[in-house]
Amino acid sequence: MTEIEEGKTAAITSYILIIGVLIAMSMNAEKKNTFASFHIRQSLGLSITFVSLGLIISNFDSLMISATMWFFVSILWVYGIFSAVKGETKPVPLLGGWFQKAFNSI
Repeated sequence: MTEIEEGKTAAITSYILIIGVLIAMSMNAEKKNTFASFHIRQSLGLSITFVSLGLIISNFDSLMISATMWFFVSILWVYGIFSAVKGETKPVPLLGGWFQKAFNSI
């Protein structure tokens, strides 16, 4: 339980766009906290997904496609933030397990 409480600040901070990921990574650099690391991997994956989808979807110039992407990523972000606030380590739906494997070194 104390590990969750110690890592909660870094975990929640990591969901503040890409800047929060970088801040949380530096907060978690010295004394690795598994709870914080879990959420840093999730939020890093979400940030990369957001930027990647944004670059691809911007070529279509369609409000419906852009709004769908924003909605999809926003739902996943909210899910991740609430998971961090509650002290849970539930991966975000669809992509969370992959984020854990892809960013295993964090």
